[in-house]
Amino acid sequence: MSIGRMTHIRKSSVFLSYLLVNLCVLFALFVHAMLNVREAKPALEGKSALVRSLGLTDLCLFSEASYTRHLSLADFSTPFQDCPLSLEHFPSGSVVEPPEHLREMAPGDADR
Repeated sequence: MSIGRMTHIRKSSVFLSYLLVNLCVLFALFVHAMLNVREAKPALEGKSALVRSLGLTDLCLFSEASYTRHLSLADFSTPFQDCPLSLEHFPSGSVVEPPEHLREMAPGDADR
């Protein structure tokens, strides 16, 4: 009995094949987007008009904590629900600055 010769595929060949497939998919997505611009334009204009008519201004930048989702609607005590000295639970809370009116507020004016 003879055992067939095993062929080995080089890692560089696998990587280049992977890279080529990803570039082809990226190119196909780009072409698809360019071909569908005319079809999507009326829908985007309608959504844009709806946003203007409703006066929507808030953009959801973070999805993890209620007080970082919509900064204009945040309750002042929400970040400190567990304890006033508790650590920040969510990373986005350390990225977002407090609103201007809270930074100017004196320490004794927190009742407002």
